[in-house]
Amino acid sequence: MADISRRQFSQHTVSALLTYSLLETLFGRDMLGAEIKPLAAQWIKDLHEMSTELKGRKLTPVQWQEQVESLMAKINMPDLLKFIDFEKRQEVPFRDKGERSIRFKFPEVEGLPTNLVFGHQVFKLKKGRSVVPHGHNNMATAFLIMKGEFHGRLYDRIEDGDDFMIIKPTIDQKFKVGEASSISDDKDNVHWFEATGKEGYIFNIHVLNLNEGLSGRVYIDPRGEKLDGGRIKARHIDGAEALKLYG
Repeated sequence: MADISRRQFSQHTVSALLTYSLLETLFGRDMLGAEIKPLAAQWIKDLHEMSTELKGRKLTPVQWQEQVESLMAKINMPDLLKFIDFEKRQEVPFRDKGERSIRFKFPEVEGLPTNLVFGHQVFKLKKGRSVVPHGHNNMATAFLIMKGEFHGRLYDRIEDGDDFMIIKPTIDQKFKVGEASSISDDKDNVHWFEATGKEGYIFNIHVLNLNEGLSGRVYIDPRGEKLDGGRIKARHIDGAEALKLYG
């Protein structure tokens, strides 16, 4: 029995030393991080492929919205936060009004395209501040709540006048971590997100120039004249007034 115990002890010791050596090697080469990176990298690659199909008209804007929201619902948030070095993004200061746009590059991972078809950023807001109400021209975009809570409002863009937009509310709800929304020229074209927690972060992607013409924001005041059928006549405003009213 004593011989068996010594043999077992020796095997356990050798195994422990090998395990320690392996872990030391993994940490030294950042291979543990590399195991996590492909998960988020594949998610980014899927977003790229969907957006490429949107640009190539193989997906309609509404189909893209459905697929992107479904994909965003599947992300492992801790993996994504590590992938984009979220702790470093938090060091950027808040804006007094509205959102702080934080732009960054994704880490280089084998298999992940370096020239992505979509733009990306993280919006940072303190409590009570908003991504002010606005619509978009000639683009599709999606939001994913990364940290905090938001009151999100979305509207269909029914009609455009010279100095106004007719809109109709479609979504009015709380958004929590891991929840997503999207907009395009065809569906839910106007959105407005107010941070209701202590601080809030939103991961955003945007696909520009889907058709001829420029892409961009169109700011409105959604608390306009109420019309029949739940519609609202919202006047056009500029970015400065939007920040003053809703930022």
